[in-house]
Amino acid sequence: MNDSLLLDFGMLTGTPPQFPVETPEPDAVVVSHGHLDHVGALPGLLSGANRPDIHWTPPTYELTLTLARDTLKLHGGTLHCPFTENDVKRVTEVSRTHGYRETFEAAGHDVTFYNAGHIPGSAHVLIDDGDTRLLYTGDFHTDDQRLVAGTTARPDADVVICESTYSDVEHDPRAAVEARFAQSVKTTLWEGGTVVVPAFAIGRTQEILLVCEAHDIPCYVDGMGKQVTEMLRQYPEFVRDADALRRAKSHARFVTGRDGQRKRIADQNAAIVTTSGMLSGGPAMTYVPAIRANPTNKVAMTGYQVEGTPGRDLLETGSAELDGRRMPVSAQVEQYDFSAHADRDGLRDFLDAYTDTPVVVNHGDRCEAFAAALETDGFDATAPAHGEEHTY
Repeated sequence: MNDSLLLDFGMLTGTPPQFPVETPEPDAVVVSHGHLDHVGALPGLLSGANRPDIHWTPPTYELTLTLARDTLKLHGGTLHCPFTENDVKRVTEVSRTHGYRETFEAAGHDVTFYNAGHIPGSAHVLIDDGDTRLLYTGDFHTDDQRLVAGTTARPDADVVICESTYSDVEHDPRAAVEARFAQSVKTTLWEGGTVVVPAFAIGRTQEILLVCEAHDIPCYVDGMGKQVTEMLRQYPEFVRDADALRRAKSHARFVTGRDGQRKRIADQNAAIVTTSGMLSGGPAMTYVPAIRANPTNKVAMTGYQVEGTPGRDLLETGSAELDGRRMPVSAQVEQYDFSAHADRDGLRDFLDAYTDTPVVVNHGDRCEAFAAALETDGFDATAPAHGEEHTY
């Protein structure tokens, strides 16, 4: 009899943040990648007597610790945080790291990671219990980014759990998005302005630094993205081009100081790549107010802005609540789709290898609609409701 295996255990950011309603007691945990919505609640699994081994790639392990410490800093000691500093220390004791395509054993299952092309260390998870081979895609991208190459893995499976984040979206070609972004930033710099580039610390910050280096755009980097960039340099085998990342890191100027230094940098003719990606905290709280009054300046969003975030507000209304104050922004505000997820065509391209395989659709705002579209095209597809049990 195989023991119970948990795949990912995340949280949703917000005010207040949302953590899972229950804490399961699995025999082992397998983690797809190091983003908050997949790893944010993991230390909470270790707060009782249960100490399941946690299996992941080395970058995912490092990113999880970075995010857990940040969560403690923001919410530790509040009712919202389901784990303590001690629980985070325990993560190190139960961590088991693996590379891609190295089969390992977890709770009586054979498990193999494949590069998912989402962020460094992200994995498709193939689980074989001796009877059924389950493929959990995790988050993935089929196109190359500068930081990581798109997924090419299509392992044999009897059932697929597939993400659907952008199942109703078509991304513009990455090269075109990048060219528009670079041209826009350069134009602002030629005109004597400053460009603040809010970016997620994990994946997006490094991607934008690579873009800045390739297009010779002078840039600063601030926020958690600094330490993530340093850390990823330790794992060259998990990025597409380690030399390019080294050059990008050298090209960018790392901000070390406090708000005084940040205010001086906000007057520079440069791009400032900084957290938070949705303007809900981080050094962006200093930079955006500092540049907001001058219409020559620019705020260049690099990712999806969730409803209710200051970033979404700014795009829709031209003003946002920053650091507790509602501020009109006269600087230009633009948005670029540097998504690290497959779009509708990418998801279909991936699933083409699984036309005769049951597909379970998850991780998206419109899972039912995507499952229905797949069914129309002959797939055996379902989008389970919360709490539903399925047996294969």
